[in-house]
Amino acid sequence: MVQFTKRDQSYHKSLGSPTNALAKEARVLMVGAGGIGCELLKNLVLSGFGEIHIVDLDTIDLSNLNRQFLFRYEHIKKSKALVAKEAAHAFNPSVKLEAHHSNIIDPGFNVAWFKSFTMVFNALDNLDARRHVNKMCLAADVPLIESGTTGFNGQVQVIKKGVTACYECSPKELPKTFPVCTIRSTPSQAIHCIVWGKSYLLSEIFGTSEEESAQIDSSEDLENEKEIEKLRQESQALKKIRGAMGTQSFPQLLFDKVYQDDVNRLLSMEDMWKTRRPPQPLKFAKVMEKAAELAPVDQILKDDQRAWTLEENVAIFTDSLARLSSRMQSMKTSSKSDSAEPTITFDKDDQDTLDFVTASANLRSLVFGIDTKSRFDIKQMAGNIIPAIATTNAIVAGLCVLQSFKVLKGDFSSSKEVFLSPFAPQRLLSSDKPRTPNPDCPVCSVAQALLLVDMSRATLGDLVEDFLRLELGYGEEFAVVNHQSQTLYDVEETHNLTKKFSDLGIKGDNFLKVIDEGDENPRVDLVLNFQESSISPDDKPVRGVNFPPASNSEPPSSPIARRRKPVEQSNGHTADAPNGNGSALVTSDSGIKKRQISEIDEVEIPAKRSKVQSNGYGNSGDTIVLDDTADVAILIDDD
Repeated sequence: MVQFTKRDQSYHKSLGSPTNALAKEARVLMVGAGGIGCELLKNLVLSGFGEIHIVDLDTIDLSNLNRQFLFRYEHIKKSKALVAKEAAHAFNPSVKLEAHHSNIIDPGFNVAWFKSFTMVFNALDNLDARRHVNKMCLAADVPLIESGTTGFNGQVQVIKKGVTACYECSPKELPKTFPVCTIRSTPSQAIHCIVWGKSYLLSEIFGTSEEESAQIDSSEDLENEKEIEKLRQESQALKKIRGAMGTQSFPQLLFDKVYQDDVNRLLSMEDMWKTRRPPQPLKFAKVMEKAAELAPVDQILKDDQRAWTLEENVAIFTDSLARLSSRMQSMKTSSKSDSAEPTITFDKDDQDTLDFVTASANLRSLVFGIDTKSRFDIKQMAGNIIPAIATTNAIVAGLCVLQSFKVLKGDFSSSKEVFLSPFAPQRLLSSDKPRTPNPDCPVCSVAQALLLVDMSRATLGDLVEDFLRLELGYGEEFAVVNHQSQTLYDVEETHNLTKKFSDLGIKGDNFLKVIDEGDENPRVDLVLNFQESSISPDDKPVRGVNFPPASNSEPPSSPIARRRKPVEQSNGHTADAPNGNGSALVTSDSGIKKRQISEIDEVEIPAKRSKVQSNGYGNSGDTIVLDDTADVAILIDDD
């Protein structure tokens, strides 16, 4: 029985008794307690929501205090989730608040846990986490309210499985790429040195090769090709240096390689420096003599809003290198012999990687005569961050709650995608009805089902032979892929069939994707959510539940729908067969467009998009560096 208080009187007047009752009974999850999250949590507790769970991995930083109003100076270094819970509880003590200082991708936050919520709010600034929450909400069939800000701009989107488009239904902006020759040989701006430290040096020593980095443009430009070949040669040299990791000589070996030997190689190309300032190599021993007279590293790190001196950067370089080396050695010791090589990647909230990128980028800037930056500035630039606008966060959080009332009532047809655009010529807020799911979305267009597995005896062969082939009728040509996009089985990869799932690294709450690769009428992709279960020894160790119903054109024995059959059109283009709602998919070299069937003969095929586009954020001579998470942008000039 829901108990009402005096506080509810205003809710009754503004929302009505039915909606107020639904809010009090709701159990909601809020992922992210940053700029949007603080405003959103305040709105939720003041709107009468009964139970709110908060998940955030971050701790509070000084730079958060100008817009994340739930936090104070004394909260610095404390958990955002825990402090937000305590601060928001004072607004409405009758609300049940639970805080989780954890990563939302942790195994404990599984599909069953997501199912326990009435709805989920995303208030994140991380693309991978957003994609994960989107996937989990689809698997749990729980409504998701996605939100984000980019400076003065903002957006709110309601996502409901099978009803609206999901977060992955539209392509996301790709990270800005930089020519290899600029990054490797002729940097002229601090951002070039920062990308070098983040995507080259850190990756070569503690991660994967720069050739795999998304921020290096390896196009067919002749100058780039030459530079890439040099890059391969230098990668081999760095591999030898990486072998000295953990030794006393390691910092100097790396320093001499990148700030002396490589610089001298560039200086030998005299024509390159006829019209620009030549770089100046650095000598490790000479700089370290002066660095020994500095204050302790901890004291230097506390002063992160000024640009450090040469000696201070060298001190931070060696100290962060030692910390990262220790982490890498620990990761190698704890990893299994048959597992992939451990890596360390850049994260703006990872102190060790941020310190290393800051120091290495500043040292490179000093070599090339470029103004250095503070760690505070480099954190923003390396993480593709611009300071968030408190007012924008507040408006977006308010829009989230307005949409949540429609979700509570199940009225998804009335929900809106809302856009905040202060500089638009028409109006501050614009809205549109929710987009329908993209039939080619790699996430929400797939079939999803639950799989009960006795992990103590089930093998991959039990899944492939007894379940997929015998029970679901799959043919010969299909592949089984794990959550890390590794192929566990296909017609040519059969050596894993006798292995148990535990030996393959598959655990409860993991996902496997089955891809039908047959030429004749293949099925849509099938995503299986593994749930560990105790199954009788007399029964098969793999059992499926909650499979999607068969389509009208599918035989009753198979619950997995077929992919749409292509239909040849008179104009020479290929279109998919009608899907029952008066529309079809028209395909061409330039992509896929959804059009009315009556319009197929009049389809105009757009030209292929140029690699460099005008995006409305700057002049034709500018380049925009956009973060995939849609809450940041950096404007720099192209040289």
